[in-house]
Amino acid sequence: MAAPDLTHDTARLFSSGKQAPLHPLPPFTEETAKHLGDTCNPQLVSPAYTPDSLWRNRDEFFSGREAIEAFLRRKWDKEHNYRLRKELFCFQDNRIAVEFWYEYSESDDPCSQWYRTYGLEHWVFGPDGRMSSRQMSGNTIPIKNVERWFKDGVDVNDGDVLPGHISRK
Repeated sequence: MAAPDLTHDTARLFSSGKQAPLHPLPPFTEETAKHLGDTCNPQLVSPAYTPDSLWRNRDEFFSGREAIEAFLRRKWDKEHNYRLRKELFCFQDNRIAVEFWYEYSESDDPCSQWYRTYGLEHWVFGPDGRMSSRQMSGNTIPIKNVERWFKDGVDVNDGDVLPGHISRK
């Protein structure tokens, strides 16, 4: 199912200082947990987090929307041709954990070096639906272009993730 995206009207509402609730709101069900998505625009993404949201991304620790935007800008400036797949791992009340895999190249040239990152994220949400904590543990490996799973024209959610790269079902 396609994840909802923040519209320009919603982004304008957030930038006005009004705190409209995001949807879906906790407590999550399996169906609502699957609707949470991601986009590569830090300014559209950051209003989805509480002003004091606490993040750990591998060995980086930071908090607040400005720090989140700066981190995402650095990340997405480095990761070109970004293709992401997330699968619900578990959920309870206002918490969700996902397994993820993404591939990216080191430049806009699709013939440049490719990488695959995979791991787990743990998210905690406030009562208004904004994420108050995000903890990410992941590993990145270099891959050859022919080893890519998420090639152009392939839906990242189609097919199985190879054994050894996913938890047992």
